[in-house]
Amino acid sequence: MDTFVEISLVLAVAAVFSAAIRIAKQPVIIAYILTGLLVGPSVLNIIKTPSSLQVFSDFGVALLLFIIGLSLSLKVVREVGKVSLIAGFLQIIFTAAIGIVLVRVFNFSWIESIYLGIAFTFSSTIIILKLLSDKGDIEKLHAKISMGILLVQDVIVTIILIGITSTSRNGSISEIALGMIVRGAVMIAVFYIFARFILPKVALFFARSQEYLFLFSIAWGMGVASLFAVLGFSIEIGALFAGVTLSLFPYHYEMSAKLRPLRDFFLIMFFILLGLQLNIGYVEKYLLAATIFTIFILIAKPVIVLLVMKKLGYKKRVSFLTAVTMAQISEFSLLMIAMGHKQGHISGDIISIITLVGLFTITLSSYMILYSDGLYRYLSGVFKFLRDKKEDGVPSIRNYDVILFGYNRIGFDFVSIFKELKVEYLVVDFNPVVIEQLENQGVLCRYGDAGDVDLLEELNLIDVKMIVSTIPDFETNDFILEIVRKDKLKAIVLVVAHNIYDAKRLYKSGADYVIMPHFLGGKYASNMVMRYKFDRMKFEHEKENQLKTLTEREYLGHEHPAIRKDR
Repeated sequence: MDTFVEISLVLAVAAVFSAAIRIAKQPVIIAYILTGLLVGPSVLNIIKTPSSLQVFSDFGVALLLFIIGLSLSLKVVREVGKVSLIAGFLQIIFTAAIGIVLVRVFNFSWIESIYLGIAFTFSSTIIILKLLSDKGDIEKLHAKISMGILLVQDVIVTIILIGITSTSRNGSISEIALGMIVRGAVMIAVFYIFARFILPKVALFFARSQEYLFLFSIAWGMGVASLFAVLGFSIEIGALFAGVTLSLFPYHYEMSAKLRPLRDFFLIMFFILLGLQLNIGYVEKYLLAATIFTIFILIAKPVIVLLVMKKLGYKKRVSFLTAVTMAQISEFSLLMIAMGHKQGHISGDIISIITLVGLFTITLSSYMILYSDGLYRYLSGVFKFLRDKKEDGVPSIRNYDVILFGYNRIGFDFVSIFKELKVEYLVVDFNPVVIEQLENQGVLCRYGDAGDVDLLEELNLIDVKMIVSTIPDFETNDFILEIVRKDKLKAIVLVVAHNIYDAKRLYKSGADYVIMPHFLGGKYASNMVMRYKFDRMKFEHEKENQLKTLTEREYLGHEHPAIRKDR
């Protein structure tokens, strides 16, 4: 069968499964994996040239990491670098140690146990970032920490893969590793010079045309990823690096928006390829072992990350949401096992086991990530022993007139108004950098998450006159309204929504007013025209005031949300 016909049939099957999954309100990733299983050798055997799907899959992975790199900045590294490094290393050490012992229980050899135990430690960058992006969580603190941990894992797995391949090469592991370090250092130095002095001019030239900018984005991202691959690094790290080099340019939002549809198409092939790799004949033979290993990865890995983050002082909710993202194995796990088999270190049966574990954990963890907020509330009683530390200088019991959840672009304006009104107010935010800024300004604040039921209980909401949530997350705002209803509080509640459907749902849940930023902006501007008509001097006055505000916001690190042209 012609390759074009094969891929067309695969897409048709994927469309049918996706429709059924959408009706059932299940994660769409499940539809793609089921498609791979159906068209694979175990059922219909439609795909005769899986190598073509592999190429598409590689493009999807590279585009995903390139887009993520476009949104990264040094500010993010400073914010989550320490916790990502510590949590990443400790998770790998503890998961590998426990995993090796667990695999030995099933009478596998020591070398096979070591391979599987280490393979269990890595989590899937593609799955995690795709699901977090779909949820709209990619800018949240737990998502940033997850990305940091994944980067640590990618670096470590690259070193391990070097060690495996070195057994078939001339030279020691240290010589090969040293060669890669030297190549990496030279490449970073070259790219720094290029990105500092040449790339801005090149990017500006292409930015003058939307078509050229689109083409330049793809060429740069895939070109740098390919260069990294040729030099012995992974495509993923190369694509991420390519995105980071462009992240400081003002048109990186435009690049990201244009590439998303292309990313989504190619990523479909990645998930289909996962399902394609499952041989049903092995399921019965290794079902028990794969099930036990799956339970270990779904529970033990998140618990390890949760405990490490709590030890580092993070709130339960942020720790839990970060930990849940780690509950699957990585595509690198499959690659590591395949390379071990190729070197003759382990048997082919280990490939079958890790493939089963991969499909089980990826499928189940998709539900865990997508429904992590509800899962946290359901399990909050289980984590009662993990008490969050009290904030220094902020009493647990205190009466406030207003509590503001989220000091961001919108919260900034509310704080100014509260100061003018001279009311007692408290700002709650889960970003430690924001809390440090507020403390330096003398603003009464505390670190915490609005979705944490323990925090809401500590805040003594009974006498609060107004609750304002500028958090752009429906689940969190709906939860706040649920607490207000349940405790029969008299506070006026203002929340944020970014679409009409969510706004109506929040009103139905009891919101007194739903703030819709884009609609309010248009309303304010039209009222300004009504008041000033054609009086240029009054518009000049508004302009001067706005420029002052923009300068202050720029200093605080605020940024206007990017326009999503794909929506």
